[in-house]
Amino acid sequence: MIDRELARRVRLIGLDIDGTLTAGGIYLGAVQTGDGPQPLEFKQYDIQDGLGIHLLRSMGIKVVIVTGRSSDSVRLRAAELHVDGVAQDPDARKLPMWRKLLARHRVKEEQAAFIGDDIPDLAIMRSVGLAVAVANAVPEILEAADLKLTRRGGAGAVREFAELLLQARGEWDEAVERYVAERSVPKAKVPK
Repeated sequence: MIDRELARRVRLIGLDIDGTLTAGGIYLGAVQTGDGPQPLEFKQYDIQDGLGIHLLRSMGIKVVIVTGRSSDSVRLRAAELHVDGVAQDPDARKLPMWRKLLARHRVKEEQAAFIGDDIPDLAIMRSVGLAVAVANAVPEILEAADLKLTRRGGAGAVREFAELLLQARGEWDEAVERYVAERSVPKAKVPK
């Protein structure tokens, strides 16, 4: 459970990708083009996590992604979810990227939450107001976490957190009803 006061302080949520928004597996391959082989990378994302992110954003909470890999898959998923920022560093220097995102959104570390699963997330988790571990997190992350989720990364952990946070803030029912109302009317046609 999340304390109501703590939940109300959270203005921005950071998400790791591999092991948090995905189960941690990476599918690598290549296609042959006129320029030679072009690498392809695929990741599987949980649809309920995506809706959880949408509900958080609909209640005015910023959501950003911080990952220690560079991937077109992440860029595409972030665009699809309309997240408020994406930082990818193939050398997994996450804390400097995180601090730039906080500065860009004018959010203090104590007003932020971060969901992670592995050692590259540890520096961020030690710095935030609410550190969250997915169920499959390594022992160091579980020890640093203020909140331990019951769901694994890539299997609804982010959605579980969204529900817990919005319930603690007293905003869950409103977020759900807003979503249902948005989806209950036909989309307006744009004149040509």
